[in-house]
Amino acid sequence: MFLVRMKFLRLLSRKPVKLGMVFQIPFCQNQFPYLCLATSACLYSKKKKVNSYEQVDQEKYKNLVYSVTSYKTSAQTPETILEEDNLLYGPPDKHRPPVKAETKTPKNCVPLINPKKRIPLLSSESNLPMKISLQKTKMPSVTRILQQTMSPQQAFYLERWKQKMIQELGKDGFAEYTKNLFLQGELFHAALESIFLSEEEATKEQREDVAISGYLSSVQHVLKDVSEVKALESAVQHETLQYLGLVDCVAKYRGQLCVIDWKTSEKPKPSLKNTFDNPLQVAAYIGAINHDANYDFQVSCGLIVVAYKNGSPAHPHFMDPDLCLQYWNKWLLRLEEYMDKN
Repeated sequence: MFLVRMKFLRLLSRKPVKLGMVFQIPFCQNQFPYLCLATSACLYSKKKKVNSYEQVDQEKYKNLVYSVTSYKTSAQTPETILEEDNLLYGPPDKHRPPVKAETKTPKNCVPLINPKKRIPLLSSESNLPMKISLQKTKMPSVTRILQQTMSPQQAFYLERWKQKMIQELGKDGFAEYTKNLFLQGELFHAALESIFLSEEEATKEQREDVAISGYLSSVQHVLKDVSEVKALESAVQHETLQYLGLVDCVAKYRGQLCVIDWKTSEKPKPSLKNTFDNPLQVAAYIGAINHDANYDFQVSCGLIVVAYKNGSPAHPHFMDPDLCLQYWNKWLLRLEEYMDKN
């Protein structure tokens, strides 16, 4: 009995032992007290095994362990998942922004302004506007070059619009729709030509034509600022770069000689970027005029006029010499791309 008491006291003197552990099992105490104490003494008499989990940084992982053991269902949010990933795998590598592509420069840097051509002073007593017919040649047109070098993004949106229209109108209906658009454009240009040649308003028939009456009303405030027309629906050809086109109009706009491009639209286009490749087209025509021996003048500015079918005021987008030069360089790159493909 004395020995049993001594063992009991020894057990109490050990730090790891708690009274709750000794008296945790009432059944063992009541029925087999000696066996229970002897077993406990035997266990604690052995050298304590080292648990590998105790070597883990408990402070570092306590939040993770708590989040896992505290909820029966996941209570994680994107923020906690990110924190957990950072804890387990370290912070993610920061996304490196794509390297900005170097600004391309044309291989053949032909100047926009022809240094060999003199710019004469224009007079209000000049002759009738030039009107050179477009001849069939093997030279590519400005329109064809721009169409075949269209960016994939532009081509995607154009095709998506086409498929949407076909779905709404059917193939035959879409063909009729595009045919009417071209017809309206031709009638609108013809009406403007008659205005510039006669220096009077459009004829009564043109004003009453439902197809173009809205467009004519739309550009009335712009026509007041146009004077000294030098060319109308006239062919131009760049003798060095070997491309051609048909320019709508060359005239003064608020005192500046411009290549003027008349556009029709059913939707508002209040800024130049809404006109897509039209600025490139204007820059191409400016360069062609300046390097075409048929024209004894040079142009350094452009104007894109967007007229609306509902008669709302047209948007005139003026291109100053610096802006024209920017688009000229872009045009040269598109021209090189076309030449490389063909």
